[in-house]
Amino acid sequence: MTDTDALVHDEDLDVRGLNCPLPILRTKKALADLAPGTRLRVRATDPHSVIDFTAFCARSPHELLSHHEADGEYHFLLRKGPPATG
Repeated sequence: MTDTDALVHDEDLDVRGLNCPLPILRTKKALADLAPGTRLRVRATDPHSVIDFTAFCARSPHELLSHHEADGEYHFLLRKGPPATG
């Protein structure tokens, strides 16, 4: 995927040093405070975060736009999806 540092993001979340499930929990909390369509860059160090963020976005209205790993850090670019209906 594309390098997330080169892509435009609206908000930045640093969850480096945290292990599962905290990166996802903090991301969910951050996304709850954002408007639909907002792009959130998340920086993590948990090696399982690629699996976690891929699964999280597959099961939610949020979109994983890109991710990459460099020097032990994992960068993700997410777009907040529409609010849940029903």
